[in-house]
Amino acid sequence: MQSALKRTFQSHSKRVSGVRYLATSTEQPAQTTPKTLYGTVPSHRSYIFLHASEPPTQFPAKFSTAIQRALLLKAMKWGAVVNFSWFGHPPALSGDKVSVTAFSAQGGRLEIPELSLENVDEVEALLRNHAEGPLTKETCDAIHLYVCTHGARDCRCGETGGAVFRALQEEVARRTKEDPNGLVSKIRVGEVGHVGGHQWAANLLIYPHGEWLGKLKPEDVPQVLSAILEKQPKPFIENDTPLLLPHWRGRMGLSKDDQLQLYAAHAN
Repeated sequence: MQSALKRTFQSHSKRVSGVRYLATSTEQPAQTTPKTLYGTVPSHRSYIFLHASEPPTQFPAKFSTAIQRALLLKAMKWGAVVNFSWFGHPPALSGDKVSVTAFSAQGGRLEIPELSLENVDEVEALLRNHAEGPLTKETCDAIHLYVCTHGARDCRCGETGGAVFRALQEEVARRTKEDPNGLVSKIRVGEVGHVGGHQWAANLLIYPHGEWLGKLKPEDVPQVLSAILEKQPKPFIENDTPLLLPHWRGRMGLSKDDQLQLYAAHAN
């Protein structure tokens, strides 16, 4: 399974000159848009979140920055995706500098306090090494939930995504009040830019687990949270049972074929 994934990345890296940046890089042509939800997560070894200075609800339809493009051109060669996240407050850094949270199937979570055009080579090397493992100690310290709320990209992400985001905030707050020292207190609910598959809105990315869910509505939130809290905060491995199969899009670290096979193995 890992060798198949490696071939997928190697094939993808040969098309660097034709890359379409984050706003469209994970999107499929209309004529090949899949009709099924499962198997729709773009193959990636690592997902890199740049801490944005404004929420995705304020992004234009296509949004990128010089530092995001510079990092993406390097990191995509070894299977990373670069996107923007928001947790309710702007970062403390000034100018073109950003802080970074990255997750990988082998390395778990990594926090990088500063990324700039001046140190992009150094940071990219650090991220590449992190993708090889082992798991970092901070991996189990928190659960990060990212809802796509990029409404200018597609209104469904703004409307349904926004509603699911707010429902998650409220449900996490309610459960944390009931169990202030429990695992739920480690959950952070944030927003993310376009992830591809807006027809599956609301889309939810769950890290460090690496699970992607789609077609969520606010009423699904209690079930989603309960399922997440049943698992330890660490990357799922290739044969782990998919989280919430009816809403499962796929998993970090798996190729499309691997995702389809995993779904089929648990669908019956």
